[in-house]
Amino acid sequence: MFLFLLICDMLIPLTMYFAGRMMKLNPPKTINGIYGYRTTMSRKNMDTWIFAHDHAGSLWMKVGKIMIFVSAAVHIPLYFVNNYDMLSVVCLILTVIQLIVLILSIIPTEKALKDNFNPDGTRK
Repeated sequence: MFLFLLICDMLIPLTMYFAGRMMKLNPPKTINGIYGYRTTMSRKNMDTWIFAHDHAGSLWMKVGKIMIFVSAAVHIPLYFVNNYDMLSVVCLILTVIQLIVLILSIIPTEKALKDNFNPDGTRK
């Protein structure tokens, strides 16, 4: 049970890290509505598209690494707890926090786009 919950709680941080790495090193070649960092501002032109993927990718890699260590630090002491209900609740709370961090990571990227580009997508 412990190992299963540990793996589940590592899914979001590992996905953030590897998706961020992929976004930074190999962003989608064309602007599309299917995959990638798809916001209105990032889809203005190729310059905003590449900038958004580079910024969001770097951020996701950093945040993903931090969340991997935090998640492991939360789980290690729980290895010796035999109360599976408590373990499940802690893992659920950790997952919710990870999702909030994932969603909030949009804010710095949109701010960086706003700071570097005009509303029409041209560089400042």
